[in-house]
Amino acid sequence: MKPVKVGICGLGTVGGGTFNVLTRNAEEISRRAGRHIVIEQIGMRSDNPTCDLSGMQTTTDIFEVATNPEIDIVVELIGGYETARDLVMTAIENGKHVVTANKALIAVHGNEIFEAAQNKNVMVAFEASVAGGIPIIKAIREGLAANQINWLAGIINGTGNFIMTEMREKGREFADVLQEAQALGYAEADPTFDVEGIDAAHKLTILSSLAFGIPLQFNKAYTEGISRITPQDIRYAEELGYRVKHLGITRRTDKGIELRVHPTLIPKDVLLANVNGVMNAILVDGDAVGQTLYYGPGAGAEATASSVVADIVDVVRTLTADRDNRVPHLAFQPSALSDAPVLPVEATTSAYYLRLQAVERPGVLAYVTRILGEKGINIEAIIQKQTTEAQVPVIMLTQRVEERMMNEAIREIEALPDILGEIVRIRVELLAD
Repeated sequence: MKPVKVGICGLGTVGGGTFNVLTRNAEEISRRAGRHIVIEQIGMRSDNPTCDLSGMQTTTDIFEVATNPEIDIVVELIGGYETARDLVMTAIENGKHVVTANKALIAVHGNEIFEAAQNKNVMVAFEASVAGGIPIIKAIREGLAANQINWLAGIINGTGNFIMTEMREKGREFADVLQEAQALGYAEADPTFDVEGIDAAHKLTILSSLAFGIPLQFNKAYTEGISRITPQDIRYAEELGYRVKHLGITRRTDKGIELRVHPTLIPKDVLLANVNGVMNAILVDGDAVGQTLYYGPGAGAEATASSVVADIVDVVRTLTADRDNRVPHLAFQPSALSDAPVLPVEATTSAYYLRLQAVERPGVLAYVTRILGEKGINIEAIIQKQTTEAQVPVIMLTQRVEERMMNEAIREIEALPDILGEIVRIRVELLAD
């Protein structure tokens, strides 16, 4: 049988890993796919590749790969938004199947890309775009197809998880750990996407669409980073029986879909609380199966390449199937996507950790609790720290409440003359139902 020819665009970390895995495991991969898979051409910028490209056809023009009539599958590993979009759309227009690891591309341009692929009867596979080597997309799209997904929560950015782990285990400040993460290569020189939740929001947008059958809506994802988390808050959380993790959470509700990334207190005994370092994990709650956890490396050359190559194998297996007999891009048939709205964060519901600085004076706490009570906010626990200073830290855990009401309460409490500065607010999730 004629071999399937692949063109790789981008030979950086993931591209190099993909090349090495495809060549090293060529025989095993062919046995799984039922056909030989060969690398026909590589589009790359580097003149000093880390791979042995002896006898390999290369070009500095990635669009040459996308239009090469010999190529069946274009693998997009260049990253970014616009150039990657143009490359993928060119490949689709030329009848090529596409495999990508680009979460930003799918989260922002996925609806357009999938529609074009549907019209041209080609596939776009993107397992590596979320959580690196963890096959979470296949699990939700296929393995959990019998379930109504209720919610999912995940640690889906290894850089942020490394920082939070170091802060908890060693009591270090955020800025200090970030600097180390950059030195180790875990964080970019500009770490904004990682520490402010943008990278995680790209991935969560994709997972939410797969879980609930809604169009991709990255612009409606709420993002909050970890740069304001202090060792003090991490210690107080531990005293209360919680750990702070930077989570992506998406949930189906009667009003619509929650889609949010933010620091979160979770009980110390839940599995996600014990995922440390640069590892990723996603907890999925389905109505039939209950909770399932998917854990592994969220980045790295060959870990991510594992997912890229698995997508290539999937494409090869279904090359002869028409679009109506393939697994849909977003798990649900395109004509059956839901119009359930993505809720603004003010309409979402969670419990809260609050830390405030109060003047050491009788009656201050009574004013605070009165305001919370007027907003229908019940208090689960209070810690008032002893101090010789004229001000005292007060830590509260509340029960679940709509964020809009919590925002109103915080504004009123901060306006009290005996409350100093801004209130620290971190959402709390039990991950139990």
